[in-house]
Amino acid sequence: MARLIAALIRHGDYRQLARTPSALQPFPLNEAGRAQAKKGVAELIELLQEGGYKLHPQLDSSRLLRAWQTAQIFSEELRVVSAATLQVSSFDDLAERSVGSAANLTIQQIEAVLREDPRFCEPPADWKSNSHYCLPLQGAESLMQAGVRVAEHLETSMQMLADQCRVDTAKVFVGHGAAIRHAAHQLGVLKFEQIARLSMYHCRPVLLERQQQGKWRHVAGDWKVRGQSEAFTD
Repeated sequence: MARLIAALIRHGDYRQLARTPSALQPFPLNEAGRAQAKKGVAELIELLQEGGYKLHPQLDSSRLLRAWQTAQIFSEELRVVSAATLQVSSFDDLAERSVGSAANLTIQQIEAVLREDPRFCEPPADWKSNSHYCLPLQGAESLMQAGVRVAEHLETSMQMLADQCRVDTAKVFVGHGAAIRHAAHQLGVLKFEQIARLSMYHCRPVLLERQQQGKWRHVAGDWKVRGQSEAFTD
């Protein structure tokens, strides 16, 4: 049976607004982010060659600009290891956790909105990084709900490959760090307590293998260990 690999990529650095949950910010990669993407491609090529994986011609990306631009850079650079024409397809399912109607407000503004609305309680102090807390605002979701959404996309996509591929194949997915980590937990790759301790390097691939009976395992690429003083910016 062919081995099936999901190459998970966190987008590159971008023009993120200060102290604002990154979720739906529409801004492009900055110069550092573009450089990270090109460096990440080289690392992915090395991992593909080491594993002997054929590259699937479709790269799945979040629709947010920073992820789409990262996927485009990967697509352009990966042509050197693929005989096929590569294309990027964008999906809402791969987006970061949404804060709903509070999109692109600062943390302080979001907390003020909750205080001023008599229907809402004070959020927990760790509301931004709390995996299960969901802002009581229209369209908002918890980090875990975002992880379920991303995990379902990965499972569906890789099941389709299982029905089609006869050789060892890797497919690239470009998304967002927090949603990907929570998806990895949903897929049984990360324990719950690991989610908060780990992050993802910008554009550096983490390879997960989808095995028989839908089981997943980490096969290559490094998670980033979050420092004790490192802010939660996903």
